[in-house]
Amino acid sequence: MTTYAFPPGGLPDLAEDPVANGAIFTTAYALIPAGTMRDITASLLPGWTGTRAWIIARPLSGFAETFAQYAVEVAPGGGSTTPEPDPGAQAGLFVAEGQMTLTAAGSTQVRGPGSYTYLPPGQPWSLRNAGPAPLRFHWVRKRYVAAPGLPPPDPIFAEEADTPMNYMPGTRDWATQRFADPADLRHDMHVNIVTFQPGGRIPFAETHVMEHGLYVLTGTAEYLLNDRWHSVGPGDFMWLRAFCPQACIATGDGPFRYLLYKDVNRHASLTF
Repeated sequence: MTTYAFPPGGLPDLAEDPVANGAIFTTAYALIPAGTMRDITASLLPGWTGTRAWIIARPLSGFAETFAQYAVEVAPGGGSTTPEPDPGAQAGLFVAEGQMTLTAAGSTQVRGPGSYTYLPPGQPWSLRNAGPAPLRFHWVRKRYVAAPGLPPPDPIFAEEADTPMNYMPGTRDWATQRFADPADLRHDMHVNIVTFQPGGRIPFAETHVMEHGLYVLTGTAEYLLNDRWHSVGPGDFMWLRAFCPQACIATGDGPFRYLLYKDVNRHASLTF
């Protein structure tokens, strides 16, 4: 059975040096390790019951500009009938553990681990945890940017296990699972899963206009952020500002996989 990382909560070994977990915050990128996502760093959300969330990215001067990203834990019986306060926001929901009873697009579905749901702006949705164990999921929020002549996208209900691996040209150790059709210009954000087999790598320092949020689901790697290599592993989160150089070398014996957010398919704004 595939497992997906999620914040550990609790407290670390109190003898640990606080610097040892490698947290770093710069104007070009941030590395927020799993070890920082403890009980005292979680937030409560209005309109939700039995719920706490680690808000690991949000629009902020010198930080994320296009999106917010949460890791959300819902106790049995908890949830929300009004989860999204911004009528212009779209959502990407990826379940890591437990069962999500989701009402959206005129139906109610139970979404389990490995499921991905895209919810367009302006459509009501709600969720609850009707199961006996905690529900843990990743939530990406982005205000939708409309484009002339294009309606908002349709909802997407996908399963990671059924989503094909698309290998980078000339490789068999670097692949992306795309939940939305990259040619569908209605979408202004993508949430994908990227997989590197051991030894797989990004063989050059990528730099591009897309902002990124990367949550490591499993495995380990050395990851280049701007001008420094960092060791990353399950539950670590990386934010990359547009044009921040990045590269990757997967380490360990198993695949290195992360949930990737990026903004796409829109002209660059000429205002700042």
